[in-house]
Amino acid sequence: MNELMAARSITTRPVVTLGGDAVAHVKDTVCDAAAARITGFTLTGRGLLSGSLKDGLPWAAVYALGHDAVMIRDRRGLVNSAAMTARQQPLRARLLGARVLTEAGAEVGTVLDVVVEGGTAGRVVGFRVAASRRFVPGPARHRRRVYVPRGGTLSVTGRALVLPEDAVRHVADDLPGFSSLVGGVPGPWRGSLP
Repeated sequence: MNELMAARSITTRPVVTLGGDAVAHVKDTVCDAAAARITGFTLTGRGLLSGSLKDGLPWAAVYALGHDAVMIRDRRGLVNSAAMTARQQPLRARLLGARVLTEAGAEVGTVLDVVVEGGTAGRVVGFRVAASRRFVPGPARHRRRVYVPRGGTLSVTGRALVLPEDAVRHVADDLPGFSSLVGGVPGPWRGSLP
């Protein structure tokens, strides 16, 4: 499995050609939540006061999503941003703040971030969630932020994500633990629902 990263950490990451030319910076990640895949990126200019670009970067034009940059072959892969986002909304508008529920109707919490697989995969593998009091008991100020796998099926209805029961049986407290969890490696995660 490739490196896992929070979608918010991709924001402001440079978009660079294989020839070494810096093209733009990532403004937001566009994803198809139901298909659990990144479909592209909206872009901003490279300067401090640069605004949004009319060009977008579809996932098909991404050579690799790395820890430090989004790599593309060349500028010819860029498309009109409005056309690219016509069917899918940017991540912030669609998923951040959405309620997370299980198929049985138990509230897990709200989405703080989306965890994606880097490299050439672009898969959504889970979510960073502000856990509800029922899911992680305790006072609100001590409530934990946990990483929850997306499971085999994922339904997106309005501003809610519905995860299968088995997806929330184990959660992780941090991204390295979550990487171990979804990679099938024993690691520091904890059980969640009884």
